[in-house]
Amino acid sequence: MQNNLKVLICDDSTLIRKKLKDILKRCKCEEVFESENGNKAVEMAKLYSPDIVFMDIIMPEKDGIEALKEIREWNPDVKVVMVSSVGTNQHLKRALENGAIDFIQKPVTLEAVTNVLTKVLEEGNVNV
Repeated sequence: MQNNLKVLICDDSTLIRKKLKDILKRCKCEEVFESENGNKAVEMAKLYSPDIVFMDIIMPEKDGIEALKEIREWNPDVKVVMVSSVGTNQHLKRALENGAIDFIQKPVTLEAVTNVLTKVLEEGNVNV
């Protein structure tokens, strides 16, 4: 899957970020940025203007839902995918209400990430 997507990964776990980055590289995403909390994710989204953000929900300093709101206020076109091990309906509902396009349950798999990237590219609402 060749693409020019700019991707931001936001997760407080170094291990999860590494695994997701490895998967994204396998999916031919060349520009992948990382942040470890919601505050940093908002800063990096403004700095790099990613096409898609993979966002953990439960993080220190600022959770993924708050970061999602701020990023989408700044750039309503960015695609945000929530990635979490706590897949409660309440979290998922709040994320979707605030503009998330999808949800991936941890542990993250190549198949789940490929499905999301394919969906985003097929919808064509990204500047690639």
